Formats: sequence, C-alpha cells, structure tokens
Amino acid sequence: MSRHKLVLIGAGSTVFTQRLVADIILAGEENLWELALVDIDPVTLDAVNKLVGKMLVAKNANIPVTATTERRDVLKGADFVVTTIAVGGRKGWQRDIEIPRKHGIYQPVGDTAMPGGISRAMRMIPQMLAIANDVAELCPDAHFFNYSNPMTAICRAIRRETDVPVVGLCHGVHHVEGVISRFLGVEEGDLTSFGIGLNHLTFLTRLRHKGSDAVPMLQARLDAQQDGLAEELAGKKIWDNIVLGRAPRWADDPFAWGMFRTYGIFPCAMDRHAVEFYPERFPGGAYHGHRLGREAFPIDERIALGDTWYDEMLAIANSPEPLPPAYYENVPGESEQLLEIMHSLLYDKRDVFSVNLPNTGQAPYLPNGAVLECNAAAVGGGFAALQADPLPPALVAKLNAKIEAIEITVDAAVKGSRDLMVEALLADGTVGTPDVAAKLADELIDSHREFLPQFA
Repeated sequence: MSRHKLVLIGAGSTVFTQRLVADIILAGEENLWELALVDIDPVTLDAVNKLVGKMLVAKNANIPVTATTERRDVLKGADFVVTTIAVGGRKGWQRDIEIPRKHGIYQPVGDTAMPGGISRAMRMIPQMLAIANDVAELCPDAHFFNYSNPMTAICRAIRRETDVPVVGLCHGVHHVEGVISRFLGVEEGDLTSFGIGLNHLTFLTRLRHKGSDAVPMLQARLDAQQDGLAEELAGKKIWDNIVLGRAPRWADDPFAWGMFRTYGIFPCAMDRHAVEFYPERFPGGAYHGHRLGREAFPIDERIALGDTWYDEMLAIANSPEPLPPAYYENVPGESEQLLEIMHSLLYDKRDVFSVNLPNTGQAPYLPNGAVLECNAAAVGGGFAALQADPLPPALVAKLNAKIEAIEITVDAAVKGSRDLMVEALLADGTVGTPDVAAKLADELIDSHREFLPQFA
C-alpha cells in the first residue's frame, strides 16, 4: 500500500506536530504515512525533527520523515498540506496586545477580532497567499488545511484571491463540547453539537446528550446556580483561560451562558473568545469589575506559556536521553481531529466535523462566499456542508457586521493599504473615532514593519 504524504508547514508549533504524530503512531498507522516537516527557523526545525525521531523510536514506529526550511522542496506529490504558521511569532502577538492597551483597548486573545486580530491578519495573509499559490502549482489535488489565525480572514483571502479550496480547522467547537459536558457532569463523548457562525463565534443551535435534547438539562443546571451567581461573580478575582480540576460554572463564562439563557443558543468558544466580537458591551475591557486580558483571561500569561512549552520542547528534543516513559501519557492527541478527518476523506466515511468553508447556501441568511464555521461531512474528494439552522435576527446582524469587517481586513492586507486598515479597525467596532483608528494603525504597522512588505 502506498503512503499518503502529509506536509506540515509551521512544524515548529509547540504542540501540534507532536500531538499529530502521537495520534498516527498510537493508531498503528505508521505504515500509511510519510511526513514532511517545514519551518523557516532552522533551530526550531532541527528540534522538532529530533523530537519526532525520538517519538518514533520510543514506539518502534517507521515513518519516513523529511525536514526542510524550503516548502517548495516537499510540496510536490503531497496528499495533505497543513499550515500552523504564526508570522511574527509570540513577540508579534505580544505587540498586538500591548499597543492597543495604550489606547484603552484590552483584548483577552487578540488573534481573531479587535485590533490584535486585524494586525495579525496584515502579517498572515500575504504569507498564506504565497503558500496557497505554491500548493496550486505543486500539489493542486492536495487537501489543504489551515489552523493559523485569524482563521476566517485567512481562509477568505485564500478562497477569494487564489481559488485554492483551503479548509479551516479549529478545536473550538470540539473543546466547547467538552466544557459543556463537564458543566453537566456527563461523559464528554456523549454530548454533540450543531451550529453555524464564524470561527470563535459559532452559535451552537443544537446541543444533544446521547441523542436527546440537552437544553432542558442545561437550563436546569443554570437554574440551580442562578441565586448565587451575583455573589459568585462579585467574589471572583481572576478568570482562568482554561478551567481545570473542577466542573465549570456559570460564573466562569457569564456572557456566554447569559446569551444561552436569552436565545437557547450557545456562543462558541466561551467568553474568552466571544467577548471580542462584542466590544461595545465591554468598554475599556471592563468585565465584572476586572479587566479583559488582565485578571479576566490573562493573555500575557497565555503567551508566556507558549515560551515555556517551546523551551520544554527544545530541552526534550536536544537531550541525549530517550523520551521520558510518561511522554505519550502527557501528549493528549491532536484536538482538531485531523486524523479522523483525513480518514473520512480518504475512505468516504462521511463523518461530520466542524470546519470553516465558504457559504454556498448552508446559511442563506448570510452572504454567499463568506467563510463560515459550519458542520460538514468529509466525503471522498472534499466536504459537503450541512444545512444550518436559522438564527435570531440579532445574531444574524452580528455575524453580518463581522463578515463585512473581515472583508475590509482582507482588502487592507492584500493591497497593503493603511487607509483600509483604518476602516477595518472602525468596522470592527472596538475603536470609536477615526483619529484613534489612524494612530493605532500607524503604530501597529510601524511595530511590525519587517513582516509587512506590502505596506512598503
């Protein structure tokens, strides 16, 4: 049986590559795959290549692996291409957080919406278009998956400018299914969802437990926490980025659960992401007496954690010792379900996943061609989107406004237009005046100048 060639561009990601390799090895599929690892940083590339080698040795697995800084050397003949790049890295991400703070703008993530997401789009889109053009030339029949943020803007740019059928993958919906399961105290695999929206703001219109409607269960759990909610919120000093070691509570994500209370529809992916699409409700980052990105979902801490993970990867990779015995126990697997998706595509299994695809009618109340996070069956040859549920007018209006802002963002990144970037910042809704938007755009462009050749 011939092997399937999988090219990972941005293979130096601190967790993705090792988790995907773990999935392949633990599934007993080392004979089905060959890997090409691509990263522009030779130090990082060398480390991840060593780490993958140690993983293979630890399980006596045989997977051909090529490592290179030149993607064009390995794209020919690829069956699957996956991008996890981050132009500017964590230092760039930190600037996207710190510069808006000088203007009173506080972001808990800053990689999708708000000024941080727009700034990141300016860096990411040109590089992603270059990759897409290489895919079109060298492996036009490959399945092309993107994990990089801002997901919606990147996928829209590629689809619009190149016609390459990129598909965006994110663990958000899958992760939130787990959070809601823990909220209910049920097994994670027993809860399923169905929804439509934008990456990091997907409205889950259906939640089911073992096939039955889970909404009554959720409302009952919220009823039980209703009386003590105000006191619980008043006593909170910090909101963790991820709740660990206990069952999640209403007070951990009051905005998301409050919206569910109003509409019976859950905004995925929890408050940390969802609030960034509603900046008008959190002026100056105010969030229950605290500040978004500071005490509420501390983003500086999250960025620093990436540095810690990177240092740990380097240490394990460059150590003369074999992998620690517990290594595989501590690598939980690739949460975006890539291996399952590739299986379904290869063997026409028609399994359904949450993916980012253009709107071709699955949501007729949203613009045609807009990239939506939706449910789709992975069939032989591609994806077939499922018809979405209708949404209340207020949620449709929010999605339409964000889709328009994303379109302006894509235009600004493609054309290298500072004036369009100003318009994108205004359309996003975080920045109140043209003067502030202009200052913010200038500072962000100047700070990232080395990664913005289109603005030269």
